Amino acid sequence: MNIRDLKYLVAIADHKHFGQAAAACFVSQPALSMQIKKLENFLGVQLIERTNKSAMLTETGKMLTEHAREILHRVENMKDAARQALDPFSGEIQLGIIPTLAPYLLPRIIPELTRQLPDLSIYLIEDKTPHIMQKLTHGKLDAALLALPLADENFISLPLFEEEFLLAVPDKNSLSKRKNIRLADLQNKPILLLEDGHCLRDQALQVCHLARATETKGFHATSLETLRHMVAANIGMTLMPKLAQQSKDGNYYLPFNAPKPSRVIGLTWRPTSAKRVLLEHMVTLIRKSLRKQNEVKVINTPIPCRKS
Repeated sequence: MNIRDLKYLVAIADHKHFGQAAAACFVSQPALSMQIKKLENFLGVQLIERTNKSAMLTETGKMLTEHAREILHRVENMKDAARQALDPFSGEIQLGIIPTLAPYLLPRIIPELTRQLPDLSIYLIEDKTPHIMQKLTHGKLDAALLALPLADENFISLPLFEEEFLLAVPDKNSLSKRKNIRLADLQNKPILLLEDGHCLRDQALQVCHLARATETKGFHATSLETLRHMVAANIGMTLMPKLAQQSKDGNYYLPFNAPKPSRVIGLTWRPTSAKRVLLEHMVTLIRKSLRKQNEVKVINTPIPCRKS
């Protein structure tokens, strides 16, 4: 049994197909099949249920695949630790980010990060929170920019900033004449929301509950940009994070009176990550960059001291 065999097993678990797993591992299907059979003989158990169209893990296979994932994570951590010992601010990092944040935050922070970390390659993966958390758990991402707090406490999360929500209304709406708005002003009014899976939908629903507003029935947007265009078309109104505000899109963005509804954005990673020094430095750089722009409330929570 070797590391390569474990990679093949995990690939089959992920793709549920020998051909696709082989392609992902850059080997021929017969070679992959032969190595999996050798692994089964070595362990003395059946790992895969083979059919003409798919490959399914047995119950034992599922259990052992999780062990394989953990071993592969530890191997990658060893490699990362060796690289980080030489230069913690070089190499590459896989960074996840939620869709309701990516188009608005990244242009504000990436230029500064690339300037301050010229030897670091940043790879960005945009996805919904549940998928990002799964990728973080399985080691496919090094860290992620997410809304806090997280339901899973088995990660390190450092807050970066607090972003208030604005009420986006069309110019024909009577509320567009207001300079600000109260939560009570939304009572019994329908609000356009995102589809399931977006954490921003859950946060907006909480605001709707507090304001006793209702959800617009029969429509769930796939993105904030869809919501923006729906508002501009006088279909309804919605909650919009402040960084997503635009000045010339035909909409009015009304701030709430205190207490202002908001969300907290932070950087999250595994506690075992060998890139902790880099990630903590990135937290400092992102906070510094956003503080200069003065658009959101930067959170200056101290970075915890590392245990020796």
